[in-house]
Amino acid sequence: MKKLSHYDEEGRISMVDVGEKDVTVRRAVAGAKILVNEETLDAVRQKHTPKGDPLEIARIAGIMAAKRTSELIPLCHQIALSKADVTATIVEDGIELSAEAVTSGKTGVEMEALTAASVAALTIYDMLKAVQRDIVITDIRLIEKTGGKSDYRAS
Repeated sequence: MKKLSHYDEEGRISMVDVGEKDVTVRRAVAGAKILVNEETLDAVRQKHTPKGDPLEIARIAGIMAAKRTSELIPLCHQIALSKADVTATIVEDGIELSAEAVTSGKTGVEMEALTAASVAALTIYDMLKAVQRDIVITDIRLIEKTGGKSDYRAS
């Protein structure tokens, strides 16, 4: 079995030491989907939602969340992001989110991208709950990562 990276020699939880790793450009993209009904999608399209534009507010919330990931996830390193962005696309059954995080550093930005996608999805829920109560947040996932030891792309 592979050695677990977040435990020290005595079995205590610890933050991974990335001091010896190489600095590389690291990028991650995560996604999420928010399932809403046609009436809610029409309200979003027409910008007739009670709290304002949920897609733009969610975009800003996701960017802010990416920058604060280490404050939310206990063993995440503080990372100086060179880019954080969230895009929202209206699709047939809801809204798809894509969150990107980029840095030049010694550790990856998967958690920053996933946090951005998650918080953006929660923000859309909050912005639309007055219109529809049975909104479903789904498919929060890592789509791709580059940099570091290995790259990943969801199939």
